[in-house]
Amino acid sequence: MGFSKKIKSIAFIFVTLLYSSLSAFADSTYVVKKGDTLYSISRKYEITVAELRTANNLSESDVLKEGVKLTIPAADISNAAALSSSKAVSSESKQSLSSSSAVYQVQKGDTLYGIARKYGIKLPELLVMNNLDSNATIKIGQKLTVPGEVLSSDSKSGFTKISQKDVAASKASAARDSVNPSVSVVSGVIWPLENPSVRNISGKVSGVQLTGRENEVVKCIREGTVMYTGVYRGFGDVVFIQSKTGLIYSYTGLGSVKAKKGDYVLAGTEIGRTGKGAESSIKFMVFQNGKPVDPVKAPRG
Repeated sequence: MGFSKKIKSIAFIFVTLLYSSLSAFADSTYVVKKGDTLYSISRKYEITVAELRTANNLSESDVLKEGVKLTIPAADISNAAALSSSKAVSSESKQSLSSSSAVYQVQKGDTLYGIARKYGIKLPELLVMNNLDSNATIKIGQKLTVPGEVLSSDSKSGFTKISQKDVAASKASAARDSVNPSVSVVSGVIWPLENPSVRNISGKVSGVQLTGRENEVVKCIREGTVMYTGVYRGFGDVVFIQSKTGLIYSYTGLGSVKAKKGDYVLAGTEIGRTGKGAESSIKFMVFQNGKPVDPVKAPRG
């Protein structure tokens, strides 16, 4: 093979891998095959059943039919954590989100996932505003509370108009009340690993990366119920533990998992272990209603 052909071949492989990587984190469509279940499909795409169900407006009792097209939502660990929660949101959180709002009438083909994306908000925020849990489904004609200025109710969009002043007030309220995702790393803090090196991670997800020893025990730092265990796209093996106050503690990138869904674990309990070599690091995040909480300030014990 000539030099130029080698270059073209390498370029083609690079573009293919890049496209595949980007596609893995974008919405896609899956056609249900005989024998498929929501669980098997969620495992195939490394997301949670709750995300898959919400993205397709399916209830827990719905049966999949062969040939039906399902939306496979882009992986979002903050959404996954929120949808794994069984706690109702606080009245304070709900008030801050719904201080100014409009009404949207559900149209054919709508899903809670799609409506949240249409308004540029997180799915958990839409659930909060409408006092809905992660198992909720919607029906055509149902009215939902949504943020922002929208079109009049006599248009085909199904929206009711609110004032620009109210929109500004809503944005100001959200800015005041949003959780600060910045992380302040300090000494003397109890971590899932013993004396780890700690590095901030920021961007789409905020939290810390903890580097410890190979095959080191990963301990629960706040007692609660194990809501989810499994491989999550982009984060490896993860464990979500919900405290009594509704916070979700997310331990990701584990080398092995010991905890099981439904377990009630106490602080200090082994939930898994780190991997080997470069895999001896884990990412640790805490969420409240889908928003990141500074893991340094999150309650321990």
